[in-house]
Order: sequence, then structure tokens, then C-alpha cells
Amino acid sequence: MASQPPAAVEDPNDSLPPIDIKSLLSRLWPVGHPDVVTPSEIANAISHFFTNQVSPVHAGALLMTLHFTGLDRHPEVLSRTASCMLSAAAQIPVSTLQNAIQSRGRPEGAYRGGLVDIVGTGGDSHNTFNISTTSSILASSLLLVAKHGNKASTSKSGSADLLGCMLPLAPKISRIRPDTISTLYENTNYGFLFAPVFHPGMRYVAPIRRQLPWRTIFNLLGPLANPTDLGAPSMLEARMIGVARKDLGPVFASALEMGGAKKAMVVCGDEELDEISCAGDTHCWLLRPSSLHGDGSSSSSSSETVVENFRLHPRDFGLPAHPLSDVSPGKEPTENAAILARILNGEFPDDDPILHFVLINTAALFVVSGICEADTSDLGYGDDGKVITERGPGGGRWKEGVRRARWAIKSGEAARQWAKFVEITNSFSE
Repeated sequence: MASQPPAAVEDPNDSLPPIDIKSLLSRLWPVGHPDVVTPSEIANAISHFFTNQVSPVHAGALLMTLHFTGLDRHPEVLSRTASCMLSAAAQIPVSTLQNAIQSRGRPEGAYRGGLVDIVGTGGDSHNTFNISTTSSILASSLLLVAKHGNKASTSKSGSADLLGCMLPLAPKISRIRPDTISTLYENTNYGFLFAPVFHPGMRYVAPIRRQLPWRTIFNLLGPLANPTDLGAPSMLEARMIGVARKDLGPVFASALEMGGAKKAMVVCGDEELDEISCAGDTHCWLLRPSSLHGDGSSSSSSSETVVENFRLHPRDFGLPAHPLSDVSPGKEPTENAAILARILNGEFPDDDPILHFVLINTAALFVVSGICEADTSDLGYGDDGKVITERGPGGGRWKEGVRRARWAIKSGEAARQWAKFVEITNSFSE
């Protein structure tokens, strides 16, 4: 007897009424319409994308008008739309996850023990090695990491593509879900939040984006919509975001501030690179609590944040500069996975350009988290306990960050956290 095909799964959004945004579209175009459209109206319209209530024609038209009016690069539009995207995300059990974070997190310096993320917008066309993903794994040696990522859209090797090629056993990133995320952090410092799992409403948007010949607002929203950015205060304590254009730096800094971020840094390499550049200057926009001064001292508590703009250079990390051609192999995910494995195993020479590139970005995340503000060090294994207290641009202890990043590799702690991450994700059911 022939087996019967599985029954189609009914989409609960199919019963929701369609939303007509024709009036909004007419007010957005042409530019200069006297009836100004507010960021809230734009965000509200996009919120219906995630429930499949806006027709593909209207959705595509809205993405087009936002692109050509520049409103998709407006801080308040980004902030409010990211908030709507988080509201539509798969809901994480906040109290359970908070308990897991509290039991596992290790506060140190100005780091409270919360989750951190390091992510880029992509689209810089430099095809560098997967720096932010590798840095996120190294950072898990000392921080709780919630790396938000996806498969490649503009490069050969996206973060999810890279992790799926790791040997001898790849992690099962699609098994990290709201019902398993707390168990994950009870067992390891590292987490990878695969965007399609936590933002299921994006499946309605994906076909429309693929048919448009330009990047849309959704290329910018991902870094602002980490699913753990919940709770009061947010479970996402700190983040570093790379943008592919310098004019987006202050935009993202403002959007983060509007969204309530207290610790964050937006970076753009002088070559329009969405990482801290190993080749020269990087433009930085640092958000920090106003109660924490640039020299590391603190005053009475304050809910306000300040934004500082400065530049970083590899020399600020105590490292030499390397041309991007040395770190832009444009390799396939399998090849990049082999490089990542060699870094975790401590097989790269200390003066390797890719290693230096990874170290400075990991160091920066350590600085942004606040962990480098500790004046004593008890890392163990090869740690001499000598904190590098020298401060560089923005008041950051960038060289101390590199010291800790090197320790993450040489101690084997980053490799241990990674191995536990692979083990626990493979133990989760489909």
C-alpha cells in the first residue's frame, strides 16, 4: 500500500484579514508630499509583513519607496521597525532564560554577566573571512554570547553556512529554539540564534526581497533585532555592530540609543568594511552609560547614555596593520570552517594577519562588554595576572582586550565552550 503524503500544515496567519497600505504608499511618494509619514506608521505597516497580511505588490512598493526616499536609513524608523520585528519573533521564556544567565554568567569589571552579540550588516563586498562569527566564539571564553546570524545573502560564506561545515561534527543550529535556549545556556557560554528559527515571519518577506535588485530595510534590521533583546533590563547587555557605510554609523548609534541600548559600539572600517579593520582606521560610535566615564571611573547611577565618536587603528591594539587582501580569501564555507578550526586549536602563528584581524574584533567586544575594566586578573592557564591598564581612543583598554583574546585561544577555553555547544545542540530533538 502506497504511503500517503503528509497533510499540509495550516498557517494560522491565513485567517487574518488583509491590510491595505495604499494610502500610506501614496503619501510616501513622490518625495515632499505635504502629509508627512511618521516612523510609527512605517513600522506599523511593516509589522503586518510578518503576519502575511500585506500583499506582495504593496510590500514591494513600500520597500522601494523607503529605499529611494532614504527613510530606511532613518534612526527612528529603524528603531521602531526593529521593535515590531522583535514583537513578531518567536517568544522566548524570559524568566527561565534569565535564571540560566544568572546562574552561568560571570560578572567581572563593568560586565554584569549578561548576553552579548557581535554582528555585521554585510554588503561591504570585501569577502573577508567570517570575523564576527569567529570572534563571537573566542569571546564565549569569558562572556555569554548570543550570536544572531543567518545564511549568506551577499557573500559566499554566511555565519550559518560556516557553522554548518564545521568538522568533525557540526552544531545543529536549527534546534536552538525558544524551548531549548535556556538549556543551552545552562551548559555552555555560546549560543547561535539562527534568524529563520526566531523570526519565522520573515518567510513571507524573503520571496519579495529576492525579487528586488537592491538592499532593503531588512538588511539593516537584523543586527538590531537580536531575539534576546528582551526583559528589563534587557538580557542583551552589550553588542558590537559593523556597518558597511560610514554614513550608517551615527544612524545605527541613534537607533540603538532609541531602543534602550546602554553598551554598544557601531564600527565601520575606513574601506567601508563592516568590521574593525586590520588595514587602517576604523570609525567607531561607542554607546556607554553616562555614569561610566571614558577613563573607567563611575559616578552616581544614571539611565542616560552618551555616544562617543573616535577612530581605532590596529596599533591601538598593539598589533601591526595588514592589507585587506591578506584577509579576504573569498573562500567557500568549508574552507573558512577549516580556518576557524585551526584558530580554535591554536594552530595559527602569532603574527598571522587573519589571527590579528580576529583578535582585534574579539578584543573590541571584550572592551564594549566592560570586562576589560577589571583591575585584577585570575584567568588561570598561562595568565600572568598582569592587566594592561593602558587606555586608547574612547578610553578603551584595547590591548587588554587582545591579551584576553589570546588567552581564549591558548588556554583552550574558547575551544571547550565550542565543543560543549556542538554537543548540547546535537542532543536536542528536531
